[in-house]
Amino acid sequence: MTPAIRTTHLSKVYRQGFFMRRVEGLSDLSIDVPQGAAFGFIGPNGAGKTTAIKILMGLHGATCGDAWILGDAVTQPSARERVGFLPERPYFYSHLSARELLRFYGQLYEMDSQTLRARSELLLEKVGMARFADEKLGKYSKGMLQRVGLCQALLNDPDLLVLDEPMSGLDPVGRALVRDLILEQRLKGKTIFFSSHILSDVESICDQVAILVGGKLRGVGTVKSLIGNRVAAVELVVRSAQPPEGAELIRSDGSQHRVRVAPDAADATVAQVQEAGGKIIERVEIRADLETVLVDQMAAESQVDGEGSQ
Repeated sequence: MTPAIRTTHLSKVYRQGFFMRRVEGLSDLSIDVPQGAAFGFIGPNGAGKTTAIKILMGLHGATCGDAWILGDAVTQPSARERVGFLPERPYFYSHLSARELLRFYGQLYEMDSQTLRARSELLLEKVGMARFADEKLGKYSKGMLQRVGLCQALLNDPDLLVLDEPMSGLDPVGRALVRDLILEQRLKGKTIFFSSHILSDVESICDQVAILVGGKLRGVGTVKSLIGNRVAAVELVVRSAQPPEGAELIRSDGSQHRVRVAPDAADATVAQVQEAGGKIIERVEIRADLETVLVDQMAAESQVDGEGSQ
């Protein structure tokens, strides 16, 4: 089956400042996003996620490399006919209401008026915005604009949904609504490609994840394959007069202390406690998550940059 998104050696170089300094925003990105998958795109600020998304949406041109959406080259307008897109910072005409906004976009999609009206009302209800639908967008909070932006992205019932930080500005209720709506689209067989800093949502939603750091792909696969059998930390419950030196104290109750240490320091901490006459009551390994993997990749990138500057 043709991938929903395919990129090969996709790169983007910017020129900045008076001396036109070369800045590499994206370097040699090659990924395949299967149709019907929920695919997470994660990384720190400035990693190149939005740059890649803008190239896919035809808002930026690639310096080199190629990209396709549902088999069509992204340089062709036809590539975006079956795509719904929510940018990181959506901008809408503030004098329009939510209903007017959706009517405007529906006309751009050439939707018939009956289908447009029914689809608009359904989506506004799903994101909890039906009762505010006649208010001017200029009065909306960031989270409310984000919800309406998701309605706009889903309006034409797209086969591929591209979302850049869809949870940004949302309260916990809004996040739950958006997460449920994304999961509903996945169950319908739609493809969802989204970036997010809220890694717990990525873990709960995504079939596959790509990690981008410093404009480069640092890992891609299922959440389980990326995390593997890593241990992020070890928690010890210690009975001793004082908590062991160098350990992070979580809780202390008289002579009993719960501490956290790095995995490679756990055995030394246990030995330290026992040599001092203390006792280990409990030892628990804290499994790694996507945040651990991402932080490790960022640390590795920082180390490489540091060595390169010496």
